[in-house]
Amino acid sequence: MVATLKPTVEQQSKVVITWEALPANFVLEEEPVESTAQPLIAGALRESLELVGYIQPTMLIASNLGICATMNDDLVIKAPDWLYVRSVMPLTRITDRRSYTPNLEGEVPLVVMEFLSETDGKEYSAKPTYPPGKWYFYEQILRVPTYITFDPEDGHLEVYNLGETDYQLQPQDVNNRYWIADMGLFLGVWQGKKEGRSGNWLRWWSQDGNMLPWSVEQLEQERQRTEEARQLAEQERQRAEQEYQRAEQERQQTEQERQRAEQERQRADRLTEQLRLLGITPND
Repeated sequence: MVATLKPTVEQQSKVVITWEALPANFVLEEEPVESTAQPLIAGALRESLELVGYIQPTMLIASNLGICATMNDDLVIKAPDWLYVRSVMPLTRITDRRSYTPNLEGEVPLVVMEFLSETDGKEYSAKPTYPPGKWYFYEQILRVPTYITFDPEDGHLEVYNLGETDYQLQPQDVNNRYWIADMGLFLGVWQGKKEGRSGNWLRWWSQDGNMLPWSVEQLEQERQRTEEARQLAEQERQRAEQEYQRAEQERQQTEQERQRAEQERQRADRLTEQLRLLGITPND
């Protein structure tokens, strides 16, 4: 899909963007999550990054967090389904963010994702007038380098990179994945089950092609490694037992040979004694 209602040069020139702190008493609108899949997909994206130690204290990775900008003195807040900011200023008096204002609290998000809803064109709206559409907000106001849309129903994934003026649709690689340069990771679609949901998921792959695991997969990998180690130890125990049994058989065989040799020696001694009693001296 492509965005519609592209702003004219005249419209863009009239837009004045400022970055102002959200008032402490400002009441944020609460938009309901449009499906149970959205928070699961967003959480899974963060989980795999956290497990491999990718997330640093200076980063901001969040879902449904309001991004604020002031457009011609009117406050605009958009809450993407998933966002990544490489560097933010540390919080001082609070522990949790209510919102995020780029250029005031840190860098502009490098990656923003929207999971497509049932509202046609919502994530592709380039409406330039207040309140602006999401596409226009990310492309023209925030200038987010990478904008991603994903349809959990059919697994359709689109990745747009910001050119000089607007977003350009990026091609997939031979593995049907997209290289997200600002994160140093590949992004693609994976089908499977997690947390009781079977369907399409977004997954990360490292630069060398390894998929970043979820905790349940990491536990399964650890279980498999433990089982392989147990099997290897059991094989070693069985080999040691077989070696012991072979050594014991050889010891017993040697003892039997010694006993037979001793019996032969005793029989020869008795024969020699009998011959001596008969006055016969055995030949040497």
